[in-house]
Amino acid sequence: MSLTKNKMVSEIGRRTRLRNHDVQRMLEALIEVWTEELASGGRIELENFLVLEVQRIDRGERRGMLSTGEPRRVIWRVVVRSGKGLKKRLDKLKEDKPGDHSSPSKSHRSL
Repeated sequence: MSLTKNKMVSEIGRRTRLRNHDVQRMLEALIEVWTEELASGGRIELENFLVLEVQRIDRGERRGMLSTGEPRRVIWRVVVRSGKGLKKRLDKLKEDKPGDHSSPSKSHRSL
């Protein structure tokens, strides 16, 4: 199952009794704030849930090419790590379903 933006808006509206339009505006503002923070090299930490941060990776010059004076290749990656509370819930999920390898096994993922 995938939790889309529309499903999120509907579910948050149902749980909070806020109008979906108001929830959507809040969610769009949240996404904008997070995007600005990550684009400026910042970090987002939601206690007991997750940490989002930007990682700079310098790939150097392209392999197999002579030194042509091209600028170094830099890659930016968003790293997601689970917080303590989420890790506990994921570990419990693994315990409940032994042999099921569909649950995340690493504490962080790159997007």
